[in-house]
Amino acid sequence: MAVQYCLNASTIRPASLMEKIRIAGQTGYKAIELWNDDLTAHEESGGSLKDVKQALSDHGLAVPTVIAMHGWLGSEGAAHAQALEEARRKMEQALQVGAQYAIASPPMEPFDLRRGGADYRELLEIGKEIGVRPAMEYLGFMKSVYTIEQAWQIAQDADHPDSCMIMDPFHILRGGGPIESIALIPADKVAIWHWNDAPGSKPFSEQSDADRVMPGDGVGPLKEIERLALAQGYEGYVSLELFSEALWQQDPTDVARLGMEKMQAYFAA
Repeated sequence: MAVQYCLNASTIRPASLMEKIRIAGQTGYKAIELWNDDLTAHEESGGSLKDVKQALSDHGLAVPTVIAMHGWLGSEGAAHAQALEEARRKMEQALQVGAQYAIASPPMEPFDLRRGGADYRELLEIGKEIGVRPAMEYLGFMKSVYTIEQAWQIAQDADHPDSCMIMDPFHILRGGGPIESIALIPADKVAIWHWNDAPGSKPFSEQSDADRVMPGDGVGPLKEIERLALAQGYEGYVSLELFSEALWQQDPTDVARLGMEKMQAYFAA
């Protein structure tokens, strides 16, 4: 796969925002996915997003996505209006740090998927106004949108040129859908591929974010997933996204460097 390496800031979560940027640049990544919570905390502590953008430039880093918008899908009334306002704020943050995409996450509980397209189109229109593309995410442990097929149906129902999706091996395996569904998604509709592996210590259906492991350290069919992504023509970033308490207790520079080594070894093989 012709890819460039990206670090999702969750992988070294305890580090400060500026430390995450510095570490990603120093350990060889070309990009970093940032989280809105980190950007908000930075602003609330007196920092500015101009400082963040300058730090990114100083370390030669792009920002493919900012994470994440919640509550916009399946909500009603005042809660829906409030969620859209919060989504607007988060997309404006994404714009200020140079991100092309903002990740749009589904709710935990089920809802009528037939209305998903209308809700997503509403979000896409706000994004078009701001200049950021909301990227539809499926999350394998949610009860609402947990497979590629469900997310892709919402994207198709939205009938909008800016619709796109986040792809992730862990969520494909956790959600239980066939990995062959990757072939449904054209490469130009993929905002980014998150990259990780799943361990064999418990069934995929019982795993959580915290169970993810480095590429090659698990038993997931990553080579088949890569083959299918490559067949679709994907040539964007692969972003190391882990949520490991064990890794969070280690030196974040060491973790980022190990992640780069694992990614390079995996793709070289």
